[in-house]
Amino acid sequence: MTSRTTARLATILGASTAALLLALTGCAGGAASEDDSSRIVLGADDGNEAHWTVLKQKLAGEGIDLEVRTINDGVQLNQGVQDGELDVNLFQHLIYLSQFNVENNGSLVPVGATAVYPLALYSEEYQDVKDLPEGAKVAIPNNPTNLARGLLNLQTAGLLTLKDGGTALSTPADIVTSKVELLPVDTNQTVTALKDGSAQAAIVNNTQAQKGGLGDELIIFKEDLNNPQLAPYINAFVVRDDKKDDPRWEKLVAAYHSPEVEAAVTELNQGNLQFKTEWTGAQLQDELTSLEDALKAQKG
Repeated sequence: MTSRTTARLATILGASTAALLLALTGCAGGAASEDDSSRIVLGADDGNEAHWTVLKQKLAGEGIDLEVRTINDGVQLNQGVQDGELDVNLFQHLIYLSQFNVENNGSLVPVGATAVYPLALYSEEYQDVKDLPEGAKVAIPNNPTNLARGLLNLQTAGLLTLKDGGTALSTPADIVTSKVELLPVDTNQTVTALKDGSAQAAIVNNTQAQKGGLGDELIIFKEDLNNPQLAPYINAFVVRDDKKDDPRWEKLVAAYHSPEVEAAVTELNQGNLQFKTEWTGAQLQDELTSLEDALKAQKG
């Protein structure tokens, strides 16, 4: 074999080896599945919870391999779907999604509803919302989505009134009258404000209430989770707009709402949720568009 032939063979083998390594690297993961009907890469902020194992088992029976990646940042979870690193995510309600799309020029859409979770008013000092004294301090999450929802809750509870009845985009500037003094804090500090005496009551989301050991017996006002005005707070599976018609999502949503998965999710949340099986992807997308339009109008 001549040196020229040897060199050519080495070049061919080198190129083949490089191509093989590249292929193996692609198979090892990184990007989400591309038009692969047998695999779904899903992003969540709680990927180790028991219901994901149940959901994986249900989808395996449908011939789908579900990979759940835990990412503890909402923007990264959405950006992962936007960039194609994830096929779908599940962690947010529609109002949060609308804000991401408007602020980041995103093209994400909901394809299936999961549930609405409560944002309740807790107190360790008082047994009923009517017992709160004039000027009582109420801690409330300061992030825009939960702040507006908290204001609507306090209005329904009779503690304040909002201009024109308020919306999912209301701010403290919209307060017309108030019996209580608001204490806006980080979502993670709502329980702390209640326990250290900084506030006599606190608006706390379900996750923080569980983490902080707040039992249902401390709730002095709770939303009606069947109220149609809570549509902006429906949690949903979210994908990129150009992938919304992928048939995998129908199987994913159906598996999530199977009795086994719903039971696991219910146990995790101690029954504090309302599943929203009646909402179609098209209805969710219409609601999202309305929220985005309202947010754009507010921004001017």
